[in-house]
Amino acid sequence: MFLNIQDLVAQFSSWVWGIPLLILLIGGGLYLFIYSGLVPFRYIGHAIAILRGKYDKADSPGDLSHYEALSSAIAATVGMGNISGVAIAIATGGPGAIFWMWVSAFVGMATKFFTCSLSVMYRGKDEDGNVKGGPMYVITEGLGKKWKPLAIFFSTAGLIGTLPAFQANQLTQTLVDVFQVHETNHFTAKLLLGISTAIIVAMVIFGGIKRIGSVAGKLVPVMVVVYLLTVLTILFLRLEQVPAIFSLIFEDAFSGKSVLGGALGVLIITGVKRAAFSNEAGLGTAPMMHGTAKTKEPIREGLVAMLGPAIDTLLVCSLTALAILASGVWKGFKGNGISMTLAAFDAVLPHNIGSVILTICVLIFAFSTLFTYSFYGFSCLSFLTNTKIGKSYNYIYIITIVIASIIKLDFVINLIDSAYALMAIPTVLSTLILAPKVKREATKYFQNLKMNEF
Repeated sequence: MFLNIQDLVAQFSSWVWGIPLLILLIGGGLYLFIYSGLVPFRYIGHAIAILRGKYDKADSPGDLSHYEALSSAIAATVGMGNISGVAIAIATGGPGAIFWMWVSAFVGMATKFFTCSLSVMYRGKDEDGNVKGGPMYVITEGLGKKWKPLAIFFSTAGLIGTLPAFQANQLTQTLVDVFQVHETNHFTAKLLLGISTAIIVAMVIFGGIKRIGSVAGKLVPVMVVVYLLTVLTILFLRLEQVPAIFSLIFEDAFSGKSVLGGALGVLIITGVKRAAFSNEAGLGTAPMMHGTAKTKEPIREGLVAMLGPAIDTLLVCSLTALAILASGVWKGFKGNGISMTLAAFDAVLPHNIGSVILTICVLIFAFSTLFTYSFYGFSCLSFLTNTKIGKSYNYIYIITIVIASIIKLDFVINLIDSAYALMAIPTVLSTLILAPKVKREATKYFQNLKMNEF
């Protein structure tokens, strides 16, 4: 029976990630990119100033500072998708898939600007009066109550899309690979690791959003810097190959030679899927976190959120891709996901140093994501029911960590991909409809900024 479910999920994932969704995500993002007049991109320096706390005010509504909101959102996105997801993109779509990940990231920055500005413009409140954000509130508060079925659709899909299945699966796989656990003991080892992971995560997530934001704010800078230095070392050791790697990415992006049958469409979809998995632009998760930011200025939070895809995909994903391609292990590699990345690091760095460093990075990446994703599921269930029932999502979340640790990677990827696709539909549609309101607000904000009225 489980095999039948696996096949059905795989078929649905393949169907839902077709041309219509590709047009919605990339076409919608490209429209927002052009419609913005590229104005937000001219204020990246201002976005960094906001991030540094220059405009923070203690009396602003919300729970998290701009920095904590971005750190928490990045902690959710800079995770296993950046290490394992990139390897999957190369294994299934070839080097050219990386180019389409870059394209998705650029349009994703515009999408994030609009979706996260809207998440502050149209915040909701729970029954206790706490500020809440996300596409479900944007839809009901911005489009009106008659659109509530679309908000329910998003929240229902979000209950599955925000499960910690991929992170838990690849975290346990990493440890099993690194410690070379014998195949006959894989199930027991993964189960014990899954239980241990669940206990650690429970200690953080039951502390609520403020504890999550505090922990994420400390973990994110450390994990990005360590990973950056490690990959730069790999690229330095293979420096002569770097120009050829970039040539390979650009050539393969438009030929699809590395994809079975040379299907360019498959290559593009692979790149877009993995970029969505990585930076979540257009999926609607980040607006839930950014919607809790302490600010009265929606555009300010949109600018901060815009930095997410740049850090996540253009920086971290690119580093992973270059390391894998520089190592050469991707050619004919039989494994997938984290196993390929581990092999790439070990192929270049001596004495298994690569495995040790990557394992540390994976632990930080995976746990930071596991800590923050629980808030998204809680937000979705709270919207569908109430805050009291919403808190029970954490129990489902913890149980999922254990189950996901022992099931197959393919099933996990197809399940989460399917949910992400369904979440993207209401998120992007509502954003496109409400985009003019963001543009009006942005025009007013940037005018005030030029007049030094902040």
